[in-house]
Amino acid sequence: MTAALRSYEHWVTSYRRVWRGSVVSSVLNPVLYLTALGVGLGKLVNNGAHPLGVSYVSYVAPGLLAAVAMQIASFESTYPVMAAIRWTRTYHAMLATPLRTRDIMVGHQLYFASRVAASTGVYLAVLAAFSALHSSSAVFAWPAAVLIGVAFSAPIAAFAAWAPKDSYFAALFRFGIVPLFLFSGTFFPITRLPEGLRQLAYATPLWHGVDLERHLTLGTATWGLSLLHVAYLLAFAAAGLVAAERSYTRRLVR
Repeated sequence: MTAALRSYEHWVTSYRRVWRGSVVSSVLNPVLYLTALGVGLGKLVNNGAHPLGVSYVSYVAPGLLAAVAMQIASFESTYPVMAAIRWTRTYHAMLATPLRTRDIMVGHQLYFASRVAASTGVYLAVLAAFSALHSSSAVFAWPAAVLIGVAFSAPIAAFAAWAPKDSYFAALFRFGIVPLFLFSGTFFPITRLPEGLRQLAYATPLWHGVDLERHLTLGTATWGLSLLHVAYLLAFAAAGLVAAERSYTRRLVR
């Protein structure tokens, strides 16, 4: 683990040079999203024919928190991973040191988790400012968001290490990340989806993350359902880490 921290240190040091570029978006995005969707569109939803039982901003806010964790983890684990293998060859430089492939992979995953933690921490503070947190259990929404991020970053990093060219990422975002963002319960209950799509949505890690975050922020979480969501996300993350290590080894050790 100590060796993996050396890899992690490299990515954190590199980020110190560019962190200012992400600060504005980390604060501005949640404010704009919640204002437009929660307050603007929320006026129509709150007065609509199908009440949600809570204000729309309280409903959509935890979904956006989970979606942000997915989006940050997905972006960080695609192009940067391919760049470290093919373009900047940062991973190859690390392999010239005593670091092993596993250390390189774990260190980068720790960095992905840190990026998710930083951004979702800001997001959670904005949710509090919008009065979208209704229970003390919302404190667990932050580590839950980090878990959601790892559940995506690990398998996507495995895919990025395998992908022969960056055009594969366009397909990943177009047919994977964007549909998940729209149809995994972030903006409306998935019970409104047709039967086949509903069952598919239940199987996605983002729905488990959204439902977990929503129950935590609304104060309706139960031990049984929460543990089920956490176990599902942990399984996704563990399988992704195993796949990532194998994918890294095949690309870096020949």
